[in-house]
Amino acid sequence: MKPATAGAPYRLPPEPSRLPAFMLAVAVHAVLLGFLYFGISWQNNEPVAVEAEVWDMSVQTAAAPTLPPPPAPKPEPEPEPVPPPPPPRAEPPPVERPAPTPPDVALQREKERKAEEKKRALAEEKEKQRKEEEEKERKELAEKKKREEAEKKELAKKEEADKKKAEKLAAEKAAKEKAAKDKAAKAAEDAKLAKIRQEDLKRIAGAAGTTGSAEKSTAPKADAGYVAAITAAIKSATAYGGSTTMPGNPKAVFKVEQLPTGEIMSVRLVKSSGVPEFDRAVENGIKKASPLPKKKDGTVERVLDVNFSMKDYD
Repeated sequence: MKPATAGAPYRLPPEPSRLPAFMLAVAVHAVLLGFLYFGISWQNNEPVAVEAEVWDMSVQTAAAPTLPPPPAPKPEPEPEPVPPPPPPRAEPPPVERPAPTPPDVALQREKERKAEEKKRALAEEKEKQRKEEEEKERKELAEKKKREEAEKKELAKKEEADKKKAEKLAAEKAAKEKAAKDKAAKAAEDAKLAKIRQEDLKRIAGAAGTTGSAEKSTAPKADAGYVAAITAAIKSATAYGGSTTMPGNPKAVFKVEQLPTGEIMSVRLVKSSGVPEFDRAVENGIKKASPLPKKKDGTVERVLDVNFSMKDYD
């Protein structure tokens, strides 16, 4: 039997043809019938017939005629004794010949069945071994794949950690750089604002005279549209998420200085509302609203008193 190729599905060998066994059984039965026929014919042969003649040993003489007495007859010679017939030949007793034993078809079939079962058991054992080997290989491959996936995950985690670390370092570096730039920009802005403030102070001092004896000028009447525009700009930029149901309607008052362009130079809390969160929200809103709106003629009030009540944000 050709061994199964490794990896190929096992196939049971084809069952041998029963035609040779059938022909052998027919031939054996034919020989058996021939033996039986010739054995019976030999035992039924007719026995050899033996014929024997029986002679009477007594001699009878006819009555003598009335004649002169003949001379005394010579004594006749005694006949030779006839040998007795041979006794009939005794037939030898028939020899009982054992009848030819026909082949045991059942035994032959039992042998064939056992051989087939043995062959099938061997094939099943080989199939079982093959399946066990395949199962073992499958488990080994699964474990190998599992290890590789675990290694990949570990490597991915390490790469992710390295990436996050690098991003964190880059973010910290960028934050530091931004903080340094913001600090430098703020310093430059403060210097610019200080310079502008100094120039304004010089201009104001020059307009008032060097003696300082000029009377204090009164501010022109406030422009209602200008105030409404500034209030709307600051209110839209203010984000306060706290409660506005406090009793007394707290109010925050700020002193705001701005440049001729409307850009805010400084914001100072003059009167607190008593709610720090509300004060910070309004201050941040004022700063975010920069540059503030201008009047219709394009001018601005350099100093503004800005006040907001908590009910304004209902």
